[in-house]
Amino acid sequence: MSNFEKKFGKYAIRNLSLVLILCYAAGYIMEAINSNFLLYLTLNPYAILHGQIWRVFTWIIVPPSSLDPFTIIMLLFYYNIGSSLERTWGTYRYNVYLLSGVLFTVLGSFLWMGIVYAMEGFHIAPTVASGLFAFESRYFNTYYINMSIFLAFAATFPDVQVLLMFIIPIKVKWMGIIYGALLVYDFFRGGLTIRIAIGSSLLNFVIFFFTSRNHIHMSPKQMKRRAEFRQDIRKNSKVTKHKCAVCGQTDEDNPNLEFRFCSKCNGNYEYCQEHLFTHEHVK
Repeated sequence: MSNFEKKFGKYAIRNLSLVLILCYAAGYIMEAINSNFLLYLTLNPYAILHGQIWRVFTWIIVPPSSLDPFTIIMLLFYYNIGSSLERTWGTYRYNVYLLSGVLFTVLGSFLWMGIVYAMEGFHIAPTVASGLFAFESRYFNTYYINMSIFLAFAATFPDVQVLLMFIIPIKVKWMGIIYGALLVYDFFRGGLTIRIAIGSSLLNFVIFFFTSRNHIHMSPKQMKRRAEFRQDIRKNSKVTKHKCAVCGQTDEDNPNLEFRFCSKCNGNYEYCQEHLFTHEHVK
């Protein structure tokens, strides 16, 4: 990804969460003026293939829910956690995460249409297909993309405490587990359309979690220091690959011992699994 960042990092959109909120604001204004107009903006793959290309982009404007005080609070909440992720990961990495969710959702909608045609033997009357895809395409919206932002925040800052319903203090990781369980329930309970919508919209989180779980708490500067540290190790073959800064154990002493860098320490300090959470942070 670093090579792509060097080439395209300058095009990353800053405050992408705010841009998404402004898109919702435009959608609510359109809904207040003429709610039927939003039907021409949804992610309808059948309509896209029949000339309505703008739907590839305009579906982001369609709000995932009606406007009420609770929705406003949730939008502010998603803006705050999205901004926190952007500050921690960097603008480029956050852009990649969020925009990949958008891309996977678009691809998922076309996959859904292909499966529907395959199941029906490619014999669907145009009038039936037009109505079917116009109705079912409402499930392909930004709701699950917002959920992917929350799940990424819960994975990155699991111990952050929030007030559930403004009263009950709870750590974000438990809310992430609850929301994840609800998504799994909706996935198996829903039909084909909902399953593909959930799977495609959350694919970015699945890829992110399984490929970045060892450094999701690290900022780009910390990742750079870690990479430089590893390069220095490779240059000197006499230096042990992994060494605990507390007990001095190395991977040569115990090949089964796991080592991790501490993102809270000021410097490239590595600790074994026994001292990763018990050492004093170097400031």
